[in-house]
This record gives sequence, C-alpha cells and structure tokens, in this order.
Amino acid sequence: MKRFEGFSVVGVVVGIVMIVLLGVAAFAVIDGNNKATRYGEYDFYSIIEPTKDNGEIGDHVKGDEAAPVLIFEYADFQCPACASINTRINKLVEELDGKMAVVYRNYLLSYHQNGTAAASAAEAAGLQGYWKEYANKLFAEQSEWEYASASKRTEYFNKYFEEVTDGKGDFEKFNADIASDVVSKKISFDMGIGRRIGVGGTPAFYVDGQLIEWSNKQGGSVIVNGETITWAESQSGEKFMDLLRKIVNAKLK
Repeated sequence: MKRFEGFSVVGVVVGIVMIVLLGVAAFAVIDGNNKATRYGEYDFYSIIEPTKDNGEIGDHVKGDEAAPVLIFEYADFQCPACASINTRINKLVEELDGKMAVVYRNYLLSYHQNGTAAASAAEAAGLQGYWKEYANKLFAEQSEWEYASASKRTEYFNKYFEEVTDGKGDFEKFNADIASDVVSKKISFDMGIGRRIGVGGTPAFYVDGQLIEWSNKQGGSVIVNGETITWAESQSGEKFMDLLRKIVNAKLK
C-alpha cells in the first residue's frame, strides 16, 4: 500500500471521513448522559471493567491495578493543566511502584474544539494496545494539535499513531475506531460518571470519593484513614506531588 509521510493515503482519507462522523456524534459524546446506562450499578471509586455500557472498554490504569491506593483522574487532552501535570503523575506512579495507581477517565470541556477528537483517537489507539503511549503523546504534543483544523489534526493524529506503534499499527482500523460506537460509548460513559460525581473542571483528582482541590486558592482537605490532610493554598507542580505522597502514605498506614 502506498505510504505518505509515514502513514497510508487510505488512512488519511478514512481519517478525513471520520471528521464528519465525529461532528454528528460530538453532542452525544460531550453530553455524557446516556439515559439507558444504569450508573447505580457501578462503583465509581473502583476500577471499572469492560461492559456493554462503556463499549467494552474498561478504565485505563497507570500503574499496578492491584495497588492499595487508587487515585482517580478526570482529564481532557486539550486541557493545558492536564498536559503540564501528566509527566509528573507518570513519574510519581513509577516512584511509588506498586503502592499507587492512577485511574484515568475522560472529561471533555465543551470549549475545547479538538478535545473530543483527541479522546477518540486515544481510545482508538487503546483498542490496539497503545492507550498509554498515545495519551502521553497527545499531552506532550498538545501545542501542535490543540487548535489545528480538522484535516491537519487528522494528519497529526495519524503521525502520532505511526510513532507510538513504531509503524506496526493498523491505520485503517485506527481511523475507523475513532468514529466507532464503542469509542463514543466509552467517552460518554466516563463523562456520565464525571457529571454524577460533580467534576467541575480538569484535571480533577479523587481519593476515597473526595475531591483533592489542589487548585483552590483557599486550599482544601481530605480525610484518609481517619487522618485529616489539609493545605492552605493552591498546590501546583511538585507541591501537588508532595500532597499526593502524603495522601498515599496516610492510606498505607
């Protein structure tokens, strides 16, 4: 098959067609309110396995799924704060090897023009076993694609897929999956959970059902194993990592 700048011409054509389909489905995905889903049957603070409600795509977990401490992250790939904190979160998971894992869920912000497409691309890459690599790539290259046109965005997303799969991925499947019902269901399912627990912005982190209000200028608090952990001001960068370390240590006592 003929290749063009690292990916197949057919893949690009399919990708452009996908843009139209995404436009049709966008409102349903962003709404995240699937009336047929019985959300009451799910524990939002445990790892959710593949089901018909999430398109048979379970939670994405950074770290060991059996880790004793689970932190739940709701994020949007076009969110600058999500991108800036992603590398630190990954490093912390490695540092606390086996002690803490981060469960990632999509929470799209309506004013991000390419957020739906990015989340769909990450889920499509995940169907071929490359969710983590693709998610990290999207965050790392956010400034390149975040305000790109639909056609240019498709080029970028195909290029990233080429890179993270080392050329071994199936481009036609990747682009078809981006616009698939299963990917739409997964994103809608995540959004439905986020809205039900009151996610107000991204990134949002939860432990034991409590929001870790790290960006609140007035600070915040969480109760872990009977211990109240408080902070008096916004926690950003390494300060937030230190806060997560305190929470993990309190959970492990």
